[in-house]
Amino acid sequence: MDPAVLREDMVDSLEHEAKAALDTENVALAMRDVPREPFVENERAAYADRATEADGTTVLAPSTAARLLDALDAREGHSILVVGVGVGYTAAVLAEISGSEHVHGIDIDRNMVYTARKNLARAGYGGVLVDRRDGSRGFPEYAPFDRILVEAAAVRPPRSLVEQLTEGGRLTMPMGAGEQTLVSLDSAGDLVERICPVAFRPLLVEGQQPGRLERNRTEREDREFAERNAQRRHGWEQEWIDWDGGRYR
Repeated sequence: MDPAVLREDMVDSLEHEAKAALDTENVALAMRDVPREPFVENERAAYADRATEADGTTVLAPSTAARLLDALDAREGHSILVVGVGVGYTAAVLAEISGSEHVHGIDIDRNMVYTARKNLARAGYGGVLVDRRDGSRGFPEYAPFDRILVEAAAVRPPRSLVEQLTEGGRLTMPMGAGEQTLVSLDSAGDLVERICPVAFRPLLVEGQQPGRLERNRTEREDREFAERNAQRRHGWEQEWIDWDGGRYR
């Protein structure tokens, strides 16, 4: 089936009262235009309303992405930062709304940065700037931002991100530890809106990314000790045997 028709059906479903996931016109229009196939490995699953796995990260279900984008309330010309850009789909929708030159994405995982750049270019949004950064520190070189979207959970909003908002700006993120709630905050860090319960992976800081060099010396030493111990010779594997008090090699 034509992907454009599938996108139309997807957005129609998200706007339906039963899901009530999407009620912002500019988000709906953008999601009708942005292809999902470049961001989802399994093209059959591209327009199904379920989360999928790709390159070690979670690709948000369309309804989850719609709720994030609705809450962010991005407008044309807004300067936008996406923290935890992942495969790049939400950044593409925001680029459709605001313009690619106004959207910046960061991710702590270098492999995800390469993946997002590749996917955005394939989808026609290669102008989005994506860089490898610790998300909790934001992207100060391009601050301030009118909108900041955080696609990972934290107990409280990182101060650096709040400080990188313009006056009147908005930060949208999943907040909480065990129980998370999607919230929007203003440039003072005060709650503007509490949207709905969500479940996101935690926001990682430098040193916690996949494939990191180990910084916990005890953890590393314990493993190395176990490996050395496993290689020791035991019993008949010894180079000598003690028979009647004499040693024979």
